[in-house]
Amino acid sequence: MPESIGGNPFWELSFDRDGDVDGVAAQTLTAEAGEAGITDLVVFSHGWNNDRAVARRLYDNWLGLLAPQLGDDRRVGFVGVLWPSELWSDGPIPDFEPAPATDAGGPSGWDDGGASLDTRATVPAGDPALDAAQLAVLGSLFPAGRSELQRIAELLATPPDPGAVGEMLALLRSFALATSSGFDDGESGADAGALPGMLGADADPATVFEDFVTALSECGVEVDAEGVGGAAGLGDALRGVWNGAKEALRQLTYWQMKNRAGVVGLRGLGPLVGDVHDRLPGVRVHLVGHSFGCRVVSFALAGLPDTADPSPVKSVTLLQPAFSAFAFADRLPFDPARGGALAGSTARVDGPLTVCFSSHDDALGVLYPIASAVSGCDAAAAEDRRTRWSALGAVGAYGAPTEVLGGVGADYPFAAGGLLNVDASAVVAHGRPPAGAHSDIVHPELTWVLVRAGRLGAALPA
Repeated sequence: MPESIGGNPFWELSFDRDGDVDGVAAQTLTAEAGEAGITDLVVFSHGWNNDRAVARRLYDNWLGLLAPQLGDDRRVGFVGVLWPSELWSDGPIPDFEPAPATDAGGPSGWDDGGASLDTRATVPAGDPALDAAQLAVLGSLFPAGRSELQRIAELLATPPDPGAVGEMLALLRSFALATSSGFDDGESGADAGALPGMLGADADPATVFEDFVTALSECGVEVDAEGVGGAAGLGDALRGVWNGAKEALRQLTYWQMKNRAGVVGLRGLGPLVGDVHDRLPGVRVHLVGHSFGCRVVSFALAGLPDTADPSPVKSVTLLQPAFSAFAFADRLPFDPARGGALAGSTARVDGPLTVCFSSHDDALGVLYPIASAVSGCDAAAAEDRRTRWSALGAVGAYGAPTEVLGGVGADYPFAAGGLLNVDASAVVAHGRPPAGAHSDIVHPELTWVLVRAGRLGAALPA
């Protein structure tokens, strides 16, 4: 018998970095779902952590809020996707705790003594050196880049000088090329998506790392940045530059995991949904993702078999999606001859695709654009980063209509094959530096979005 969350059966499915699924678990899912008379499967993919306990806490809490909102006429099963991603050990572990109870229909919020992301206390950046445990984890996640990682760790453990700063950027480029999945949104325009914009051929090392120091400060992380960007000082005078370099490495590993998420969705989850449809043709599938998990479920649409018509996917709900705001655009405003990497994908949903975003997500609103963009120090380049290189979870999908997140029971103008932005900034508003509200997603208002989009509630016929 499967486990359960909120009285609903729950299954876990593990995928490796190439998108290969645990075959035994997949067979168990279809067999037990068929025996249980499942009418709908909610498939949820986590973002940048591969700690099963953290992922399971997300699933328990988010799906636990969803369960009582479901209609009695539906037999809904839950699926938690596990794939190899990683949150750095020195970053804040997402709480993924449910929001406090509120009056029915009203927006939820945290009782934090009146503190907000605008008034929160800052945190120190800490030592930029990589500890042995983090180095080992990165090596296991990116085995092809172990030699570069070892040298990067050696540099971060010693006082920087101008020559070392240049070597650091070269090592980051080499690491990116060695570990590339060859699969990308095409955001940077680099061949095969191997290099994010920050590692472009014309990028200046000091400028790249200085940009990250500035971004960390904007996100509430205090860096002793004396001398960053200058070439005259040695030793401690340039110490802050290594904090910027370490953040550049962190964002680069996230970039590579973002690309990996696309592989898992295209080659793994998409074909699996097609197989479930073949075996259980009456089951309606609802895809949900958080952060990079949004990329998993979005690229699963591209991986669906062409024979699935109408699509077994009846709704897609993206929570703080960590990829390009232009991914679903039919025409890119800065390159009208091209469309986004997922242009046309909404036609593969027999229902709505919803993007829930928040202006309080610093991971996507501040750090993501710098990692994605070609580095530049003038005001025009800075502004370009907030538009050309913006993330879905910070501003929503380009060109799509936007609604404000309502309370439980709210209606939304969903349409089959339609793309809708939902501005959740009033609720998704709390978190710690440097990610901000990126993981503040366990709210009943957000679970209701899925209920309404997927027509899973009482008096909402499928």
